[in-house]
Amino acid sequence: MATLTTPRVDWRLLLGQRAFRYFFTAMFVSLFGSGMNFISVSWYIMSATHSTVAVSWQVIVVTLPGLVVPFLGGVLIDRYDRRYLGVLLDLARGVAVLTISYVAWRGDLHLWHLYLMTFITGTGSAMYWANVNALVQEVIPPSQFTGANATVLVGVQTGMLLAGTFVGFIYDHIGLAGILCIDGLTYFVSAYCLHSLRSGYVSPLMHRQYPREFSESAERTAQALESGENPETAEAGLSLEILVDMKEGWAYLREQAVVLALGTTHALLVASIVSSNVVVVALATEILHSGARGFGFIEAGWAVGAILGGLVTSQLPQRLRLPLYVAVMAGMAVGHVAMPFVTFLVGAVVLQSCFGFFRALGGIVAQSSLMAIVPKQFMGRTQSAFAILATVLQLMITFSLGWVAERFSIAVGFFLLATMYFGATLTASRARKLLHAYGTD
Repeated sequence: MATLTTPRVDWRLLLGQRAFRYFFTAMFVSLFGSGMNFISVSWYIMSATHSTVAVSWQVIVVTLPGLVVPFLGGVLIDRYDRRYLGVLLDLARGVAVLTISYVAWRGDLHLWHLYLMTFITGTGSAMYWANVNALVQEVIPPSQFTGANATVLVGVQTGMLLAGTFVGFIYDHIGLAGILCIDGLTYFVSAYCLHSLRSGYVSPLMHRQYPREFSESAERTAQALESGENPETAEAGLSLEILVDMKEGWAYLREQAVVLALGTTHALLVASIVSSNVVVVALATEILHSGARGFGFIEAGWAVGAILGGLVTSQLPQRLRLPLYVAVMAGMAVGHVAMPFVTFLVGAVVLQSCFGFFRALGGIVAQSSLMAIVPKQFMGRTQSAFAILATVLQLMITFSLGWVAERFSIAVGFFLLATMYFGATLTASRARKLLHAYGTD
C-alpha cells in the first residue's frame, strides 16, 4: 500500500499549473450549468405535479445509468486518454440539453422530455466523474492531492452556489427554457477547457506496473487492430481484454480493505446527498412555504458551507483529518434528524450550510486518501466500482424517500436519510481504524 501523507497545500504550486487552472475552470463552469439544470427541473416538476414521487423519478432517471455504464466506463477510463473522454461526454450532454431547451421554448415540453434529457445527462455523468477524478491524479503532483480535491470541490460548490442563487432569482423571468439553454452552453465551455488542459494523447496504459494476464492474446489483439486484416480476432481479443481489465480491477478491490471502507463511506455520502433533493424540495414548499427563491437560498447555504469546508480541510494537519472525517458523518446523521423540525428559512439555510461543510470535509478526505493509496492504473475502475455502489444506494433511497414522504411525512424521509449517514459513520470509523493499523493515521 502507498504511504498516505498529506502535507498542507501549496496553493502557489497548485494554481501555478496551467493544466489545473483549465481543469478548475471546466469543473466550475460545468457544475454551474448542471446545478441550474437540476434545481430548475426539480422545481418545475414539483410545481407542475405537486408530487414528491414525480421529483424522485427525476433523481432515479439521472441515477439509473450508473448501474450499467461504469462497468464499461471504468475500463475505458483506464485504457484511453481521459481528457478526450471528458470532452466527448461534455459535448454529448450539451447537445441533449440544448435540444430540450428548444422544445421548452417552443412550448411543447412534457415531463417525458425532461426525464429523457435527465437520462442522457445521467448516462454521461455516470462515467464523467470517475473520469475526472482519475484525470486529477494524472495532472497534479501527489503531494497536492488534498489541495487539488479541495480546490475542485470549492469550484464545484461555487458553481452550485451561483446556480442556486441564479435560479432562485431568475426562474420566474427566463423560465426553464432559458435556464436549460445556459446549461447546454456551459458544457461546450467545459469541453474547450478540458481540451486545452494539455496537448497530445496520453494513455493510462503507460502507468501499468504489473505483467498482464493473457499477454499472448493481448499481442494478437494489438496486431489484429493495427493491421485490420482480421477483424474477428480484433473484436474477440478486445472483448477478452475488457473482461481481463474488469477481473483485474475487482481482484484489486477485494484485497484492499481500507479502499473498500473509504469507497463505501463515500458512496453512502454521495447517494444520500443526491437523494435528499426529494425531501429538500418538499421542505421548501410544504413546510417553509418559501417558493423558488427560498429553495435557492437553501441551495446557496449548502454551497457556502461546502466552500468553507474545502478551504478549511485543505489546511488541516493530517492528525485531525481522519478523526473529523468520522465526526462529520455523525454530524450529518444528527442534523438530518433535526432538519424537518426547522420551520423558518434562516434555520434551514444554516443547517444546510453545516451539511455542505461536512460533505466537503468528508469528500476531500476520502478522495485524497484514495488518490494517495490507489495506483493510477486502477483508479478508473476503482472510482467506477464505487460509482456503481453509490448508484444502487441512490436508487433505493430516492424511491424510498419519495414514497415515504408522500405516504407518511417529510420528517420520516429525513429520518431515513439520517439512518444512511449513521451507516456512513460506521464505515468511516472502520476506514480510520484500518489506516491507523497501516500506520497512516
